[in-house]
Amino acid sequence: MNITREIFELWDKHLLYDDKPSNFLNSEIEKADYFDRHPFIMLRKLREIPQSPEHHPEGNVWNHTLLVVDEAAKRKNESEDKRAFMWAALLHDIGKAPTTITVKGKIVAYDHDNVGAKMAVEFLEALIDDEEFIDKVAKLVRWHMQILFVAKDLPFADLDNMMKEISYKEVALLGICDRLGRGELTQELIEKEIETVEFFVRKCEERTQK
Repeated sequence: MNITREIFELWDKHLLYDDKPSNFLNSEIEKADYFDRHPFIMLRKLREIPQSPEHHPEGNVWNHTLLVVDEAAKRKNESEDKRAFMWAALLHDIGKAPTTITVKGKIVAYDHDNVGAKMAVEFLEALIDDEEFIDKVAKLVRWHMQILFVAKDLPFADLDNMMKEISYKEVALLGICDRLGRGELTQELIEKEIETVEFFVRKCEERTQK
């Protein structure tokens, strides 16, 4: 068997069956030499990418990714496709590596959703040959920022095209994991994040009724 396929199947097992996949992922990134090679170097770079301390007290993008993956593990049975959902949780912010910059003293990663979708395809195509699966993961990565865009009424919100490509319920499920996978959240903040996702769901449901 191809070594990259073996690694994919190992990761797949831990993502699907571990209560806290972060334990495995952190162990691998510390000891496995394949993180020096494509495509895994794309994830290793996330350890070097800072985030806004205000919104991400957990630190770099890799730390955030691990928290999101663990949140996703708690909710994967709610997904219509657990495998695509868990891999999307792992790869959702992969686009932050090339897009993160500092603007007027603030750390931002504009367009990391679009860039990340292309990178997710590149990452997974290096491991497996399953176009349908790769497409599902990439579309979740592509649209995962819509919750924020809708909540803040930003011009980047595009529910109509999103809903043509992916289930809004899957986006919402990934979104709650993304929003709760951040440092130490108070109960008040947790409730606020849940309300934000619920608002997004209501807006999507309104679209379906038109």
